[in-house]
Amino acid sequence: MQVQSEVMRATPVEIPSQSRVAHIYKSTNLADAFAIQLPTGTSDDPELLARFIFSNQPSWIGKLIKIRDAVVVCFGLKTAKHLATLSQDANSKRISIFKVYSASKAEVVLGEDDKHLDFRVSVFCSEERATEVGRQLIVSTVVQCHNLLGRTYILVIAPFHRMVVKASLRRAAHIGWPRASGSL
Repeated sequence: MQVQSEVMRATPVEIPSQSRVAHIYKSTNLADAFAIQLPTGTSDDPELLARFIFSNQPSWIGKLIKIRDAVVVCFGLKTAKHLATLSQDANSKRISIFKVYSASKAEVVLGEDDKHLDFRVSVFCSEERATEVGRQLIVSTVVQCHNLLGRTYILVIAPFHRMVVKASLRRAAHIGWPRASGSL
């Protein structure tokens, strides 16, 4: 069971230097990354893995987002409900509520810009084997605040953000990652 718990543990790591978000902003108000092991045979398609993570989040995250939306609408900020409507536009390239900024073989970069802050989320598949269990998937987030509202928002939201990322990765691992095409 030791191997199983290792595969389901999301651990803090440095943002990979080869990630597109590593140096996207001159300065950041939040920058973190969490890694989880990908078992052998797991897909190495970062876009597929991002879709899987965001579509299988624990239900309590949806409740937190509703609370967040109720608060931020008072400040004229974008809500998850509004961003979800954008996802229905056939011309809009989005994963869940997030705009896709770039995609490569190893990484998909998502995010959003708003009047209080801009943020990017990277879902990055390491190419090298991190352990005998398999490769790592690293979810990195960088935030650049524009004003006092953004800095206050990040101060309040950062602990929840970290819980959400770790819980989302654990949940995806618990459900079982999508398999690579051709894997049994």
